[in-house]
Amino acid sequence: MSVSLYSVKLARAVLIIQLVTFVIIGALFTLKEVTWGASAIAGGVAAWLPNVLFMFLAWRLQDQTPAKGRVAWSFALGEVFKVFTTVIFLAVALGVFRAVFWPLAITWLSVLVVQIVAPAVINNKG
Repeated sequence: MSVSLYSVKLARAVLIIQLVTFVIIGALFTLKEVTWGASAIAGGVAAWLPNVLFMFLAWRLQDQTPAKGRVAWSFALGEVFKVFTTVIFLAVALGVFRAVFWPLAITWLSVLVVQIVAPAVINNKG
């Protein structure tokens, strides 16, 4: 299997695990109160959706042969884009929709932890 195909499968698996993580946490917070569940989902979306957008951008640019040095710049710009979209999602959730802070923060952090831990777990099993 080629490295690029393996990377696509790994990235897709991590995104699916992240999605399942914030849906389950959101459902658990919904047992306490619906607004807590919605806040948890908003926190998960704030962490997950920028990753999805970054992956689509990376997959789109994967087939192109970049000039020397452009890989680092496109990666850095993609990360900056992820940070800005995350901040915007969190600001909208907290400011506009008046999300409850703790469920939002816990779910957001959980999705980020999954982003770090899942590749190591998947690579050890494979």
